[in-house]
Amino acid sequence: MAILDILKLPDPRLKQVSEPVESFDQALRDFIADLEETRLAGPGAVGIAAPQVGHFQRVVILDLSGRPKTPNHGRLVLINPEITHWEGFAMGREGCLSVPDYTGNVIRATQIRLKAQDADGVEHQYEMEGFEARAVQHELDHLDGLLFVDRVVSRRTDLYRRKVYK
Repeated sequence: MAILDILKLPDPRLKQVSEPVESFDQALRDFIADLEETRLAGPGAVGIAAPQVGHFQRVVILDLSGRPKTPNHGRLVLINPEITHWEGFAMGREGCLSVPDYTGNVIRATQIRLKAQDADGVEHQYEMEGFEARAVQHELDHLDGLLFVDRVVSRRTDLYRRKVYK
């Protein structure tokens, strides 16, 4: 396994739309292992998407298992994910490994239904709410070449420089 370099804003590759995964083979499983190791090396990251490491396939890892008070499905590897239903909207603060110096307020659906394949190509369906739904929407945006800074209501009032603790 390897820790991969994370692309950071303003790298233009972050705007690239990812292609669907078609081969569920050992190369995919090896990439998922590297992507997971990269996520774990990040500061408190609950999710990572393949485009953040310059791999433009529709792969996302999400793990909210460390947040027991937050309704979640634990660690998920989501391949070719697609949101099939959206409901409700709320504003919330988001940060990103690819935008390390800022956080921002973004409006997202509060409940979603999602279908995705796992590393073996088996399709699963999930119903998600709250923070888990927000995190999935954030990661899926990466697959379509979007960052949270593209979704803040106002860059003047809803984008914040991260505090640096010494």
